[in-house]
Parts: sequence; structure tokens; C-alpha cells
Amino acid sequence: MKGQTAIVTGGAKGIGKAIALGLAKKGCNIVINYNSSSVAAEETAKEIRELGVEALCVQANVSNSEDCKKLFEEALTLTGKVEILVNNAGITRDGLALRMSDEDFDAVVKTNLYGTFYCMREAYKLMLKAKYGRIISLTSVVGLHGNAGQANYSASKAGIIGLTKSMAKELAAKKVTINAVAPGFIDTDMTAAMNENAKTAAIASIPTKRMGSVEDIANTVAFLASEEASYITGQVISVDGGMSM
Repeated sequence: MKGQTAIVTGGAKGIGKAIALGLAKKGCNIVINYNSSSVAAEETAKEIRELGVEALCVQANVSNSEDCKKLFEEALTLTGKVEILVNNAGITRDGLALRMSDEDFDAVVKTNLYGTFYCMREAYKLMLKAKYGRIISLTSVVGLHGNAGQANYSASKAGIIGLTKSMAKELAAKKVTINAVAPGFIDTDMTAAMNENAKTAAIASIPTKRMGSVEDIANTVAFLASEEASYITGQVISVDGGMSM
């Protein structure tokens, strides 16, 4: 992957940052997309440049199609090409469906699902012309199995799986692979904020009896972006310690 350029949406912090750093360690130049975390994005870019590759920070709200067009236009100024797209940007607004507002449902679906589609559509144009590309989208185990209190999030993540499989069929003959990664219970700032009883119960439900790390997700993404994964497309890889079994 040395010399390739990757866009990582939501790449400033957490899982997105780990993915960006993981790809940079493989020799990729990185375009970090962020919506509001400009300071974190620049800090991540600094770490990436210290690895000897290029980094560019681009502010864009992926729920807006025009912003996604701008993201790709600016990304092309880095090296003139984009071989890898990682759709990681996402939000949650949890609550029981009975009391979920239209605004909370729409916001989550617009960011998580529409945003993934908008970015995939822009990448489609470039990769179709280049006859090469890798697209990896972050879905979730709740997109596979559902979760009480997350109807909007689960629906958005299930939609990403449909997008992945449909677009993989459209582009497979052009040497473009499109896959999804479904994280389980990962050690992030979000899970760190959980109370200990909830965390203990969640870990007890995982066959490996531990949370995953952001590096577990980043390593899987890096593999799917590599030439070694050239015969894998349209797949959903669960990285969840066995929760989905």
C-alpha cells in the first residue's frame, strides 16, 4: 500500500484515528476527515507525518452531499489520487423507539448511512476510472442483530451492509473491493463512560471475556485495504470477540 492515498472519515479520534495511523504505518498518505474536531485532527495528522507519509485534514459534514464532493476534491490535492476509502464517521442518539424523535432518527441515518453512500458514490467515480480501489465501511454488530434503544443506529448500520453488498457487485469486475467491518464491544471513550455494572455485564457476554481494542479494528481494515485481500469483496467481517456466534 506504500504511496497510496486513503480517506478516513471521522479520522481524528478513536477508531478512526487508529485506522488512519494503521494505514499510515503501511505507507499510505492519509486524508483525515473531521466535522468539528479540528484540534484532534491536526494532532493526528502530526503523528501521521512523523511516520514519513503525507497527511491532510479536511473539514466536511458527511451527511451533506456537497460537503462530500468537497472532501474528495480537497483530497485529490494531496497526491492526485484516492485508492482507499474508509467510512468510519458516525453518531449515536440512543433512546427507545416509542420516544425517539424524528430529528434523532433522521440525524443518525443521515450521518451514518447517507454519509457512507455519499462518500462511496464519490469514490466510485475515481475508482471506476482507475480500475482499482478499496472501500471499507464501519458497520456494527447491532446492524446484524439489532439492539434495544438503538433502532436508528441499528437501521443505519444495517443499511451500510446493504450498500456494501450491492456496490461490491457493481464494481467487482473493475478490481474494486468493497467490504464492511462490524465492531463489537470496543474500548473507546464511549465505552469508558459506561458504569462498571453495565461494562461488566457486557464483557460477560463476550466469549473472549474482554473488550476489543481500536487496533483490532484498524488491523482488520488494513488487511482489507491490502493486496492480500484482493479476492475478498461484499463481505462483513465481525470483530467482536465472538459476540456474533
